[in-house]
Amino acid sequence: MPLFFAYGAALSRKHMAAQCPGCKPKVSATLAQYQLVFTGWSRVYRGATASLRPLRGAHVNGGVYDVPDTATKRLDIAESFPTQNTKINVVVNTESGESLNCFTYVPKHQAAEDKPAPEYLAILQQGYRDWGLV
Repeated sequence: MPLFFAYGAALSRKHMAAQCPGCKPKVSATLAQYQLVFTGWSRVYRGATASLRPLRGAHVNGGVYDVPDTATKRLDIAESFPTQNTKINVVVNTESGESLNCFTYVPKHQAAEDKPAPEYLAILQQGYRDWGLV
């Protein structure tokens, strides 16, 4: 079963359950050598959305979901793949030191950093609470 590393709105378990009900939360994890940035403009959220940017020494906390093969297409659609986002393979580390091979989504084109909408930030904050990251 493929593993998805969530770092944006998909961190919110409520949001993820609505977007892709077949995906099951597995474990919180950290992605090394990346930083979390807010870029682009979302018509849905009316502001920038979370993205990853490589940065030596940085890390991004997130959550790992089990994605049944039957749910992959639905998750792709929810994450605007392949129109706006692309999939990348990443290795994340759990608190227990386990390394997991995952995929995640990043924008096809890196846009300038901008401010996220308060509503979008609230979804991310809830996601961090859902995963025990705050």
